[in-house]
Amino acid sequence: MKPATPPQRCTPDPVAAPLEFAMRFTSTPRGARLARRLVSHRLNEWGHPYDSSVNEAVTLIAAELTANAVRHGHVPGRDFHLRISEAEGALRVEVGDTRGERLPAPGPPGPEGESGRGLLLVEALADDWGTAPRSGGPGKVVWAEVRLPGAGGREPVRPVRSGTP
Repeated sequence: MKPATPPQRCTPDPVAAPLEFAMRFTSTPRGARLARRLVSHRLNEWGHPYDSSVNEAVTLIAAELTANAVRHGHVPGRDFHLRISEAEGALRVEVGDTRGERLPAPGPPGPEGESGRGLLLVEALADDWGTAPRSGGPGKVVWAEVRLPGAGGREPVRPVRSGTP
């Protein structure tokens, strides 16, 4: 007599786990630059090629948010935190810093001003963005979401490069 075999269970296909990358960076221009490069590399690994409009838009959003964290959210001795994730047809970028009292507010930059355009770019490229209190400590998280084409999102605006027609 053969031993009894357990019944075969029919299990549904597992739902794809969201993709996520998170890391702390020094609150310096070099840290912001490294964060931007890692976002672009990670998006390429997730199937959004370097030259795609999604990769370029999300990388530019990450660059602006990390630059703002360094410039406006810097507290000596404290790092900023970057998190990107892909789930439910959207890419989300979150940048946290320890300056909760300084919330971003887009506004028209002065005609001669060298800054003040970053949040206008984020607003133009992202489908949604905002701020939230940072969990587990003082500070804030500035986030932006880009819905992926084919998942109810629009094709992201391709950033224009100088010297390109």
